[in-house]
Amino acid sequence: MGNKKLMLVDDEEGIRRFLGLTLVDLGYVVQTAENGQAALELLKTFRPAIILTDIKMPQMDGIELLKTVKRKFPEIEIIMLTGHGDLDLAIESLKFDAADFITKPINDEVLEISLERVLEKIQMKSKLREYTENLERLVDEKTQRIVELERQTAACQVVEGLSSALSSASSEVETGSGLFNELPCLVSIHNRYLEIVSANKLLKDRLGDVVGKNSFDIYSDRTSAGNACPVQKTFTTGKGQRSKETFLGKDGEEIPVTVYTAPIANKEGEIELVLDISVDMTELQRLKDELLTTQHKFERLFDEAPCYISVQNPDFTIAEVNRRFKEDFDDASGTHCFKTYKHSLEPCSECPVQLTFQDGNSHQMETVVTTRNGEHKNVLVWSAPIRDAYGKIIQVMEMSTDITEIRRLQDHLTSLGFMLGSMSHGVKGMLTALDGGIYRLESGLRKKDQVRVDAATKVLKNTVGRVKKMVLDILYYAKSRELEVEAIDASTFLNETAELVVPKAKTAGLELTLDIPENLGTIQIDSSAMSATLVNFLENAVDACDNSIEGRNYSIGFSASLKDSNLIIVISDTGMGMDRETKDQIFTLFFSSKGKKGTGIGLFISNQTIEQHGGKIAVESELGKGTVFTITLPYTV
Repeated sequence: MGNKKLMLVDDEEGIRRFLGLTLVDLGYVVQTAENGQAALELLKTFRPAIILTDIKMPQMDGIELLKTVKRKFPEIEIIMLTGHGDLDLAIESLKFDAADFITKPINDEVLEISLERVLEKIQMKSKLREYTENLERLVDEKTQRIVELERQTAACQVVEGLSSALSSASSEVETGSGLFNELPCLVSIHNRYLEIVSANKLLKDRLGDVVGKNSFDIYSDRTSAGNACPVQKTFTTGKGQRSKETFLGKDGEEIPVTVYTAPIANKEGEIELVLDISVDMTELQRLKDELLTTQHKFERLFDEAPCYISVQNPDFTIAEVNRRFKEDFDDASGTHCFKTYKHSLEPCSECPVQLTFQDGNSHQMETVVTTRNGEHKNVLVWSAPIRDAYGKIIQVMEMSTDITEIRRLQDHLTSLGFMLGSMSHGVKGMLTALDGGIYRLESGLRKKDQVRVDAATKVLKNTVGRVKKMVLDILYYAKSRELEVEAIDASTFLNETAELVVPKAKTAGLELTLDIPENLGTIQIDSSAMSATLVNFLENAVDACDNSIEGRNYSIGFSASLKDSNLIIVISDTGMGMDRETKDQIFTLFFSSKGKKGTGIGLFISNQTIEQHGGKIAVESELGKGTVFTITLPYTV
């Protein structure tokens, strides 16, 4: 049926319809196209054996269609349809490998004869291709047979040459000349009576004059013919032997060797002699011991290096880590470093290991990692390629040096400069406010206007309070500031702190749910510093619910309770939440999950304040579900 598929291409619909019916009656499967462009598009889904195409058509004529089809599908046969005035074009089409041409109006008998000729041509091509493939297959089979015979002949020649070489070994060993006396091996020849008939100079130097002795006499653990040695096994089996043995030196010392034996046959094919070539393993063992010592040395260096070292595979899984890595991080075997270091699901954007695999050079980067205990460490990461004997990179070593203390000092100095710079405009504004308040105070005193005096006093108090807070912040970064601890009622303090955030929560359309008992007792804290800390957490909770999703209810909770002489404060929200990587870094200086809206200072200060009070913070968060901060404060500092 494949050869009976035909495409009819003509711009006249009537010809396509009626000529198509004729072709169907002749037994062809027919599809039509109105021009050459449409025909090429149809070829993507319909692959005919024959194309019947008009020469004169719009967009793409029959000649162009012929050229294009023959270039892409040379096996398709094409018959051209032409009018009497286009006879020259029809003849020209034959130059481009057209199978035939038929003049219009089309005679059914002429059409049928032309199609039969083309079908015969297609069948002949198919048979010729089949014959060619069979011939090529036959040539390949015969060629492989010839190669196999040549290999067999070459193997026979090698065996004959080897037999000849082995037959001359006895005379070479005995005369002290030739290859076997140049080899750094212990060589001996044994006869069928298990007697040593000759030995090279090296063997005589190591074992003494052994010629004439029994074959098993040179072994330290072979005492008779009943305890078969490799030579005896070769005579018995007719095959060469390989085994680890121990020779007995001329001074009684034991010499570990690897023995290789080979049978030497006479012209009748009978084993006449056995060649014994033994390699002294003493030097090899010494080299192995040295290699093992060196290996242990580098293993100690690997483990004792004062940095985290990991060896990573091309798929970025960890193959090996040193002792310090194991001490601070979870078991990393088979896992990805970004999961172990950062609890992330994706590699770092400028991963030095990935870059080293790509270009073969060392790379470095600085990043923050999290230990199994939740401790954040600044590390400087270096990568180095590990190559095989052919120079191909098979693994990459990553070395991470802990620079946390250096960065902590730099961050402290940087943050001081950052705070001073950001506060400079505020200081100027507060000084202006002080000048204005003093002016209004002096004016009120002169005029004895109590209302103006009271207003000026209020402005001065507020401004002085702002100046005090700013100075304390600066002192906090410049040096450690002592807490101004006072005994206050915990319930009252917490309720007053919550009131400071209520306006912001209402503006955001959120309700702050309080659960603060009245009997929490008295606690020793720096109320100013702790109030600022709790407000910071509460305002962050409001911000976390800022990007609301329709249909979802958001809430903020603020509760407190007593447990084991500790005040437990819980601040919760049902906002955006955090992933593991973000949660591990929120108390890092200048890290902010708010983008440009945050400075990355607030939570750092809050964490420092709670630690100064002897407290601790626990964080639970799930992306898309919310966050819970649990603050534990002792009643006495």
